[in-house]
Amino acid sequence: MKSRVVFCWVAAGVLGFLTLPWYALQDGLLSLHWVSPGLYSNDEMASGFAQCLLHGRPWLGGCLAALLFCSLTPLLFRSRDGRAHAIIIGGGLGVAIWLAQAFAIGPTGWTPALQDTLSPLTRGQYGVGIGGIVVGVCLLMLFSIGLAQRGYFKGDAFVAGSVVGVATLVLLFTFFPVGNILITALQPSEGMTVSQLLARRLFSAKIWGLGCLTGGTGCGVAWNTLTLAFCTAIGATALGLAFALVVTRTGFAYKRFLRVLTILPIITPPFVIGLGLILIFGRSGLLNQLLEWTLGIPPSRWIYGFKGVLLAQIFAFTPIAFLVLIGVVEGVAPSMEEAAQTLRASRWRTFADISLPLMLPGMANAFLVTFAESITDFGNPILLGGNFGVLSTEIYFSVVGAQLDQGRAATLAFILLAFALGAFFIQRRILGKKVYTALSGKGDSGLPAQLPNGVRKLAYCLALPWAVLTILVYLTALCGGFVETWGRDFSFTLRHYAKAFSVDFGVGGLVWTGAAWNSFWTTVELASLASPLTAAIGIITAYLLTRQRFVGRSLFEFGTMLSYAVPGTVIGISYILAFNVPPFDITGTALILVLCFVFRNMSVGVRAGMAAMSQLDKSLDEASITLGASSFRTLRSIVLPLLKPAVIGTLVYSFVRAVTTVSAIIFLVSADHEMATVYIINRVLQGDYGVAIAYCSVLIVLMLLAIGLINLLVGERRLGRRKTVPMMVPANNMAVTPT
Repeated sequence: MKSRVVFCWVAAGVLGFLTLPWYALQDGLLSLHWVSPGLYSNDEMASGFAQCLLHGRPWLGGCLAALLFCSLTPLLFRSRDGRAHAIIIGGGLGVAIWLAQAFAIGPTGWTPALQDTLSPLTRGQYGVGIGGIVVGVCLLMLFSIGLAQRGYFKGDAFVAGSVVGVATLVLLFTFFPVGNILITALQPSEGMTVSQLLARRLFSAKIWGLGCLTGGTGCGVAWNTLTLAFCTAIGATALGLAFALVVTRTGFAYKRFLRVLTILPIITPPFVIGLGLILIFGRSGLLNQLLEWTLGIPPSRWIYGFKGVLLAQIFAFTPIAFLVLIGVVEGVAPSMEEAAQTLRASRWRTFADISLPLMLPGMANAFLVTFAESITDFGNPILLGGNFGVLSTEIYFSVVGAQLDQGRAATLAFILLAFALGAFFIQRRILGKKVYTALSGKGDSGLPAQLPNGVRKLAYCLALPWAVLTILVYLTALCGGFVETWGRDFSFTLRHYAKAFSVDFGVGGLVWTGAAWNSFWTTVELASLASPLTAAIGIITAYLLTRQRFVGRSLFEFGTMLSYAVPGTVIGISYILAFNVPPFDITGTALILVLCFVFRNMSVGVRAGMAAMSQLDKSLDEASITLGASSFRTLRSIVLPLLKPAVIGTLVYSFVRAVTTVSAIIFLVSADHEMATVYIINRVLQGDYGVAIAYCSVLIVLMLLAIGLINLLVGERRLGRRKTVPMMVPANNMAVTPT
């Protein structure tokens, strides 16, 4: 059986080497221009075999030799261990040859690092295409099969291939691009050593200056970022706790509505809150118009700057703090509070000494999560920042502005990454050392203690006005798409929707004439492609982490979670630096956007899958394998049907994030593949608020429809529970035994 699997992978690799274009095609694979005569004669479209034999690129022959060596192992080696070692050597050597030639040879020959030490080449090579990818994957799978035959991963080829495959993907699309940031930041320039250049970039006054404390123009962007994140984390955590206490510990009549209101910003585009604040507090906003009309106070621009960004971020990240804290507040054991009150402790003493300390891990978690979200936020600072610069916006202007300094952008991205990873590790360290166990396996049927009057009033005073302001912001934002010109002409119009989403009837049928249709369909298409890929990789990774034990498992888990800690702006700039040149020249394509979505959001799929699998007894897997099923069939037929809630959650989250993200893709979009959020950003920067707001409302409807469709397609998990049937009791009160 295993020899047949080896033969299949070898056959697939050889077939790809002989028939598929080795390098990436300008017009794409589906154009079919490469089939004939380009299969052999055309330099750009030729297969690996033709490139090696006819077009002066003999270095590709090593990959074919490695494939053929693996195919001969059953004939050359009789013992099982000998064949396993040979396949490991053949597959591993083939992968090494593939990587060496891909990274050592560029379009003009040897890469700059090797030009001075090696004789020049007559030919170079372009970015790798479908043929090179197929051969590389086959060599990698052969290497993993060899590991399984040698006894690693309990001899399971599927587990070995999954671990090797996921690890390779994480290395290529997370570690490799992020590592390029450091390399780019260390590249020397004329007249300066690496240390001098790094010192000038890292410690410039624009990054670390303290002018705001000495009467200067302002502080550096690093201090601005940290100050904003600290204030946002305090505000969002306080509001999140207030909402959680109102929902769980008071008799508030509209708790369900309050829950919906607190999580609404999660499924809305990031610009809705910022746009709503501009329409209320901006120079032409309702508040300034009212003050000028009633009191004669001239309009101001106070919303632009630190205050406006802080307000928008607290709006945006309070739902995250609430979702973290609601479970913690509900998890405080009522029996402990009852015990304190039995010992005659007052409500305030019970809350301060029992309840609040048990909520500390959730509060610390909420603080650090919102802190990390704030330092990585891009949408709100670009809308409301004004002259208040933060790291994420400075990175953007370093790339797309007049500076065009990728080295400076890489340095700023490195600092932002250090801040984000610092918050990530502090969170794990603080929460990993202390024990806050409140619920045991014995159950707890007590009633939660009532809040002290002061705490209850404070929670109401924080949560309810904020809820009213949230409703006002959303209503204003949605109404802004139906008025002619906000602040000057409030007459009703559908002009903005018509400009963005108009449809005409032509000779061939419907014609999408609206200016936003191109970005809309591109967003739907790419988000629909990325969501199932994100869910698949996330669930497989979760299966490996919860059901398998192998060497390097902790490092493997850390690698899969690193993408969550890397800020979106850093991911975007790192992808530009890493994938703008061969061997992975995919900048400007739809592929780079899909890859960005998948590896930016896969950690959520991993965590959702791990949480769901922890509820499934391992005996289910063991019974399936005992009956002769493979690990793949067990995962497909036993585990996956029981993971539908996790699959739905991952699909919904990845689709929503793909539609609403902006920081990670602002550098990656092109004229052919413009995303909805980038289109909205451009409209806002040009002052076209009506179209931007209209587009946001359409995206909200899109995501609600997508969530409903995903639930319909995936379905519900069926556990075969029987419905309770009332027992029939005869007149003589004798129970009837059901048959």
